Amino acid sequence: MKIKHPEPVWHALADTEVVRLLDVDLRHGLSDAEIRSRQKQFGPNRLTARRGTPEWKRFVQQFNQPLVYILLVAAGVTLALHEYIDSTVIFLVVMINALVGYLQESKAEKAIEALARMVTTEATVRRNGHKDRIPAEELVPGDIVLLQSGDKVPADLRLFHNKSLQVDESALTGESLPVQKNTDPVALDSLLAERSNLAYAGTLVTYGQAEGVVWAIGNQTETGRIARLIGGAISLATPLTRKIHQFSNVLLWAILALATMAFVIGLARGEKAVDIFMAAVALAVGAIPEGLPAAVTITLAIGVNRMAQRRAIIRKLPAVETLGSTTVICSDKTGTLTENQMTVQEIHAGGRVFRVTGTGYGPEGAVLEDGKPVNLGERAALRECLVAGLLCNDTQIVSADGRWQVQGDPTEAALSVAAGKAGLSGDELNSRHGRIDSIPFESEHQFMATLHGHHEPGRRVIFKKGSVEKLLERSHDMLLADGNTGPLDADAIRAAADGMASRGMRVLAIARRHTDTTHEKLEHHHVAGELTFVGLQGMIDPPRREAVESVAKCQAAGVQVKMITGDHVVTATAVAAQLGLTSPDGSELISVTGRDLEKTSDEDLPALAERASVFARVAPEQKLKLVRALQQRGHVVAMTGDGVNDAPALKQADIGVAMGISGTEVAKGAADMLLTDDNFSSIEAAVEEGRGVFDNLTKFIVWTLPTNAGEGLIILAAIFLGTALPVMPVHILWINMATAILLGLMLVFEPKETNLMLRRPRNPAEPLLTPTLLQRIVLVTLFMVSGAFGLFLLERRVLGAELAQAQTVVVNAIVMVEAAYLLNCRSLTHSMFHIGFFTNRWIFIGIGGMAMAQLLITYAPPLNRLFHTAPIGLTDWGHILLVGVLTHLAVEAEKWFRRRNSH
Repeated sequence: MKIKHPEPVWHALADTEVVRLLDVDLRHGLSDAEIRSRQKQFGPNRLTARRGTPEWKRFVQQFNQPLVYILLVAAGVTLALHEYIDSTVIFLVVMINALVGYLQESKAEKAIEALARMVTTEATVRRNGHKDRIPAEELVPGDIVLLQSGDKVPADLRLFHNKSLQVDESALTGESLPVQKNTDPVALDSLLAERSNLAYAGTLVTYGQAEGVVWAIGNQTETGRIARLIGGAISLATPLTRKIHQFSNVLLWAILALATMAFVIGLARGEKAVDIFMAAVALAVGAIPEGLPAAVTITLAIGVNRMAQRRAIIRKLPAVETLGSTTVICSDKTGTLTENQMTVQEIHAGGRVFRVTGTGYGPEGAVLEDGKPVNLGERAALRECLVAGLLCNDTQIVSADGRWQVQGDPTEAALSVAAGKAGLSGDELNSRHGRIDSIPFESEHQFMATLHGHHEPGRRVIFKKGSVEKLLERSHDMLLADGNTGPLDADAIRAAADGMASRGMRVLAIARRHTDTTHEKLEHHHVAGELTFVGLQGMIDPPRREAVESVAKCQAAGVQVKMITGDHVVTATAVAAQLGLTSPDGSELISVTGRDLEKTSDEDLPALAERASVFARVAPEQKLKLVRALQQRGHVVAMTGDGVNDAPALKQADIGVAMGISGTEVAKGAADMLLTDDNFSSIEAAVEEGRGVFDNLTKFIVWTLPTNAGEGLIILAAIFLGTALPVMPVHILWINMATAILLGLMLVFEPKETNLMLRRPRNPAEPLLTPTLLQRIVLVTLFMVSGAFGLFLLERRVLGAELAQAQTVVVNAIVMVEAAYLLNCRSLTHSMFHIGFFTNRWIFIGIGGMAMAQLLITYAPPLNRLFHTAPIGLTDWGHILLVGVLTHLAVEAEKWFRRRNSH
């Protein structure tokens, strides 16, 4: 029988209808013949990756960018000039950049492979009337799968038999607590996290047992759908690569225009075609910033090393800079902003309120009343509440690899930890009040109960925990502060519970009943009434302490932080308030749900995404839409997360940040950066480092462009005036390569400026070079051209120097201007004395190295022959130094003038 795959409405169908559509006998399972038929129809239960771009084509595409065209032209020209070393260096720069880009583009494929590994598991099935264990890959729609605690769900299932099943779906939906499952149909428009009769492939069973029928396998599962979302997400260029691309386009045409103009002018003046062609080549070589790609790569690589020291691992070099330009961080709540460890924060017992300090499953913390540690001997109701939470409990907490891990239910773990903070020992209490019997938690009853021995001979005690209303209905009195019982004040208890719930807490009620020794087995009727209400324990997955401070720093730096989670809106809003999240305009915090997003049109979504700071009950495709909506508003978006459900948005974001410890392989594969400590505070550190990287890259570009423009204009001036060339192509290549390495690259070691995290984020639409910086580049270019060309004319026409001597003066003058201007570029707004004269010793090492190199090519005979230079006199050095000093002073005066006018 052919099975059609309808739209995923299995959650809305009765189990009898599901069985009929899938044509299977629940007691017998599928037959061998039917299994073979369905395997042929549906294929294996595994994810198949899309066919990607061929490897050779992906590599070739790395050369399809204007800056690479310019470099290839430079390499060809230097080869034609027989400058084999320079030509080889330029070719190596091109090849290294291409190789890095090629390796990074395998990110999407790795994410798909990680998804496939997630669902590679075994399954227990009922086939031919027998229970069997088979590879999950062999499952087909209609198979009957048996689940128990610890199993990974092997396919998407519609449950038809359930015994207290709880499933951890946090990696898929973002829900921080295990989800209670049942078998009843749910509404057709239910969100993914609300389809309680379905179990999804790749999620983990934490408690109970169940049976379900397979309705989707492989690519048709929810996990498979996420794989398609990842495949469809666009990997965006970073702000830096976009600006470099724009700059390269302009530069390409400018170089061609200048070289052509020079050639035409030379021909019009009657120069020989060969001579004027070589002059045009010299102009083109001078205008090409050969050191720019190497500087970008090295600057980013240094940023990578600095960030690794701050527990952030970069998988893609430009991601360092992208974080520095980030205007919005979209963060998953569970495990990223919060501990992903349920923690009791408030206890109501005996009419009193107690606060519990500490977060997570560690023992650090205390139980306080009015800010002071409590004495359990004086607070009998509190003690009984904590004892009940500890004994009516099946969960263990163990320390592994320096971290506390839960074996069981996170809610029960929170109860155990709270008791421990008050000084109670689980081992001691269990030895004194050994468990005799229990009624396990079942979703339809909403409680768990245990029967224990009592310190009084001939007595037993029953502890019961569950929902507030269920326990209130069955309680006839309550425990008072002194340990005696009194009338039940149900209204006060409900008010306390509502107050905790409004603050985002999950509230558990606790009750007890004393019995005699005739009770050796615990039955439901034993806990159906006559209970004594003991107290309430309110718990929450608390914010990380470091995250609170980091959120504040990000917001102070003008970076919006938005929480996107699959959790309940009340819980999410409460956590957001504790974190200090604010709306972008400083108004009241706005929270929206997945249902709100469903009702919002694509046209209105960007505005809503801008205003709101909390997004709750959000589905994976909605996370993706939110990131795109923010990008439509012009934002540079960073997305942090750790679950499968985060992967598509991680890939779509300008930078995806995954958790290195708790993150799924899928999230790591889709991310640009991993946090080795799973700590949101590392994001703030990464933003700071990224801003420092962008600062230093901007400084390098502002420093290098006057050299390229100046060299080109010197050649153009010589052609226009009909003089000999002040600098030859070999001189230009020497200046460009040597100064880029010995001078310009020293800027990448410049430490971060103190006001870095007090600035607003860079406007993503702002050009790489602002009008202020362009004016400064023009100013320095004019000083370089007038100074160098003026000295050339002085040497030739006034002092009568040989051509080689005059050209040597020009080469040294250009280098001197670059060295003097390098000191200006240590800060784009202040003098080097403001940021600290010796804070970057590499600057002075580079200048010293460049000075030695210039002395060698000026006075060493072998280098004179190689570079066509000649020794010069002391007076010439005085002139050269004067040009450098005047340039430096002019730039400092310009910066001072702009600072004065800005105040």
